Amino acid sequence: MRILIFLSALVLLSSASPVNPFRDKQKSYTRVREAYAAKEKTVVKTLAEHAISRDSLRIWFRAFKTEKKVELWAKNSCDTAYTMIKEFPICDISGEIGPKRRVKDLQVPEGFYHIAELNPFSKYYLSMKINYPNASDSIRGVKGRLGSLIYIHGDCISSGCLAMSDERIKELYVYCIEAYNSGQPEIGISIYPAKLEDATYQKLIKAYSKDKDKISLWGDLKKSYDLFNASHHPPTVKFLPDGTHDIN
Repeated sequence: MRILIFLSALVLLSSASPVNPFRDKQKSYTRVREAYAAKEKTVVKTLAEHAISRDSLRIWFRAFKTEKKVELWAKNSCDTAYTMIKEFPICDISGEIGPKRRVKDLQVPEGFYHIAELNPFSKYYLSMKINYPNASDSIRGVKGRLGSLIYIHGDCISSGCLAMSDERIKELYVYCIEAYNSGQPEIGISIYPAKLEDATYQKLIKAYSKDKDKISLWGDLKKSYDLFNASHHPPTVKFLPDGTHDIN
């Protein structure tokens, strides 16, 4: 009987304990261990200051090309609204405002994306891949020549990516690991030409009034920008057959 009780306890413990959690897998890589050694205390402290637990962490990013900033928003899984917990300067960014439409145009994409993978072996120290081209890019870009391999990465060199310093990418990378480790299935990122306050948006659409592609995309981005600012919750984005978006 004692043996049965002992075995039952072992089964319960093993079923309650996570097998190969995401964090442990990532920390098998040297650069990720370096990132944790440098940034884990900062990440935990920042989350605690906003009453957010690393065990229920959910995050979301907004990036602004003109201002060269990445905003990190976070919440507990049970919360409704996100809180901006940190703003990271972008070290280098190539191209101009406007979407990426073909390979080798050096443009940073604009639109609605998510983090597709984490790369601990990046030649730019650490990197987080963005799922460019998305469904809209595939419709509006140059067929067969859309390009790919767009990242948020370190090393402060951009050829279509959001380049951060190595110190900043360490911290961003740790936040992503912690969110995945706590069960977040997908980390969203919206990339804007600028912070689309009304005055800025009016200047943009006036300056680019003949560019229907930019005007159409920026109209969708403006709607999402305003909705998020009102609710601090990312709107639902549906990709439509013509490359536009239904945003609610």
